[in-house]
Amino acid sequence: MSKSEVNPQERTARELLTQRPLFLGVDGVGDTHYWDSYDKAVVVVAGDDAEKVKSADTRFWMLGEWCEYTREERGWDEGPHVGGSLVGDLVRGVDA
Repeated sequence: MSKSEVNPQERTARELLTQRPLFLGVDGVGDTHYWDSYDKAVVVVAGDDAEKVKSADTRFWMLGEWCEYTREERGWDEGPHVGGSLVGDLVRGVDA
């Protein structure tokens, strides 16, 4: 797959979100997590299923809290690719 091609998980996430999602990582059970700062929502893609979770509908107001919750509940096989600075996160999102 070339850099310009969209993988199936990201394609699924894009269908549920307003803007191009930021890849967060793959959790310990193999589900892929994407973030949309405009929607303030995470999409968790598990095989052919996907769930959009808005921050306002959870106890997690910040993305870091979601990532920590995922680490505690499932662990991360890859990621999370977030942290540092907003600029760094945006640069990684553009380069992906």
